[in-house]
Amino acid sequence: MDVNNEKHLEYLKNKLMKKIRHATGNAIADFNMIEDGDKIMVCMSGGKDSYVLLDVLQSLQHSAPIHFEVIPVHLDANLPNYPQGLVENYLKEKGLPYHIIHENVYDIIVEKIPSGKQICSLCARLRRGILYRVASEIGATKIALGHHADDILETFFLNLFYAGRIKAMPAKLKTDDGKHIVIRPLAYCREKDILKFAQMKGYPLLPKDMCKLGENKMRGEVKNMIKAWDKKYHGRSEIMFKAMKEITLSHMLDTSKFDFDFKDETQGREGNYKVVGTTLRDSLKKQQEQSVDKSEKVIKTFK
Repeated sequence: MDVNNEKHLEYLKNKLMKKIRHATGNAIADFNMIEDGDKIMVCMSGGKDSYVLLDVLQSLQHSAPIHFEVIPVHLDANLPNYPQGLVENYLKEKGLPYHIIHENVYDIIVEKIPSGKQICSLCARLRRGILYRVASEIGATKIALGHHADDILETFFLNLFYAGRIKAMPAKLKTDDGKHIVIRPLAYCREKDILKFAQMKGYPLLPKDMCKLGENKMRGEVKNMIKAWDKKYHGRSEIMFKAMKEITLSHMLDTSKFDFDFKDETQGREGNYKVVGTTLRDSLKKQQEQSVDKSEKVIKTFK
């Protein structure tokens, strides 16, 4: 590759990193994901998303006026085709303190799940339990996962089609026992940008065919459905993702989430349910503006 091509590639790579950084900064600000003094455990699956997550958090770490630590953690689940040392060697080169956990997750799955059955759900639960344990051991205040906007949208449709629930992946979550906070800083990033950046960086990715016990076919079907929609109707996935941020509870049917008896005078009304008084409308608008101002201040912290 000649010098001009190398410079052009570096320009494209920096431009894409800025785009990913900006989207990550917006997500961090909107959900107050990172605070001064945080010790963030970055879960390194060995896939493209986790590598990009680590890079973008390190980039933000160097420019943000607040202090937070980044500690990558990788779980070796004892899969038969696992390439030993691939992820660890990369982390060594990064010069960060890191942890490699060796757990025999594979044998547990083989024992519990009949041959040919889908194992992703059990595998995820086992991995999650191990990562929570390690987070406590190293004193992490946040656990960062590499899920992106496409993952969140796919999960929304999986819940809609197969569970009959309006539910997606939370950008920020406190565990049921209250001990851990899980964050997804790439929540606003598109998979196509992450994939392109990962290809430019040449990360040492773990092979996708390591696990041959089964695959989540439903997620694959939903992914293909969204891709087909995007191909036919440009920008449809962005519109659908935007809808998850702008929910009108008064126009849904969940009586546990909205007061259809209109007893709560502080709750805004829309449509034909109840006319909102000028004072209440102004108050709600002011609260929204204050929230936006706060987000903008935090966003500047991570640019």
